[in-house]
Amino acid sequence: MTPYDLVVRSRRTVTPEGERPAAVAVRGEKIAALHDYAAPLPAAEEVDLRDLALLPGLVDTHVHVNEPGRTHWEGFASATRAAGAGGVTTIVDMPLNSLPPTVSREALDAKLRAAEGQCHVDVGFWGGAVPGNAKELAALHERGVYGFKCFLSPSGVAEFPPLGPAELRAALEEIAGFGGMMIVHAEDPELLAEPGGPGYPEFLASRPGAAERSAVAQVVRLAEETGCRVHVLHVSSAECLEVLEPARARGVPVSAETCPHYLTLAAEQVPEGETAYKCCPPIRSLANRDLLWDGLARGVLSCVVSDHSPSTADLKVPDFAAAWGGIASLQLGLTAVWTEAARRGHGLGDVVRWMSANPAALAGITGKGGIKTGNDADLVAFDPAADTLVDAARLHHKNPVTPYHGRTLKGAVLTTWLRGRPVDGRPHGRLLMKGDG
Repeated sequence: MTPYDLVVRSRRTVTPEGERPAAVAVRGEKIAALHDYAAPLPAAEEVDLRDLALLPGLVDTHVHVNEPGRTHWEGFASATRAAGAGGVTTIVDMPLNSLPPTVSREALDAKLRAAEGQCHVDVGFWGGAVPGNAKELAALHERGVYGFKCFLSPSGVAEFPPLGPAELRAALEEIAGFGGMMIVHAEDPELLAEPGGPGYPEFLASRPGAAERSAVAQVVRLAEETGCRVHVLHVSSAECLEVLEPARARGVPVSAETCPHYLTLAAEQVPEGETAYKCCPPIRSLANRDLLWDGLARGVLSCVVSDHSPSTADLKVPDFAAAWGGIASLQLGLTAVWTEAARRGHGLGDVVRWMSANPAALAGITGKGGIKTGNDADLVAFDPAADTLVDAARLHHKNPVTPYHGRTLKGAVLTTWLRGRPVDGRPHGRLLMKGDG
């Protein structure tokens, strides 16, 4: 037998068929074979995790890297280093908060130049749909973006304005014409208000669940009418499930995701003045959180992704009305979700489906999302029983701001391999373009 480059053994290997003892054999950058756990295999390097878990690398399709232009908030080097440390081997970068935003082919090329040589994990890109750029969408699609993001309410940055109803329909018709996908920040601006005070209760009241539900209903109706594939981003309100579930049952091409912070944090637990918890849409009640978990278990929500949206600490002023709305959690998503998933009786296979297989399938990223022959050798050694105390200052995020600071989370990422090589501080990530195979 020709020797393998790497063999990783684990009695808890999480494969698409379930969790089982296995030896994962790697040749070059690919998984060459799965063998019995104890099979004698010639290999240049062997790692035996014994009873620790072996997971596929996670795929996070919702990351704001912010470079170029706002690299002091985050950048490709810091974001991808954090991703690798958290067991994420592939991210897809959002089109806004960078300058220029990724709303034209020229802007995408600028982002590719900025990312080149900096990435510790593989990186793909979303394009943006904003007023006036409908004719740019086909060129971005041809260049290899994985789809297009739009807002239905103000994005928080002036250079990425929202689409009105007529503009949304026109963009969906354009994208449907070449078989693309729109991903939507769905909040109805007519149902949003300025917070009535500086605290979290006032901020939460200013962005009610009804605003999400109304916007999701609009998106579902237009997806049904245009035939465009649509994905609803960061669902925080369980009211949206009442719209999404029947739409999916009748075959509307719509899917939806949620995020670790909506599944693990709750409005009742937000400390006074702790604006690290501010995000849009907001973290809602404990009861709402339970309903999101139920929607995830039923498959109405298919993906759990970070919506990593960091900023400098000075923008997180201790006033929920004025602070930047975004949560930094790229390095912590796996442990945060596993903490709550395990408590609720879910297994590692569930977490892998939500955080690896389904996001890869959503974006159409080939060779990712599962430990199976022929896929990239993206692997994660994970101790599901470890306790991890979060210290924001020790994370690889560029700015030490996270609502998880001081929390003890369940699980620890021990080693992450990207295409068979450890993520070890030397950037060897690739820039991924849809259709590259």
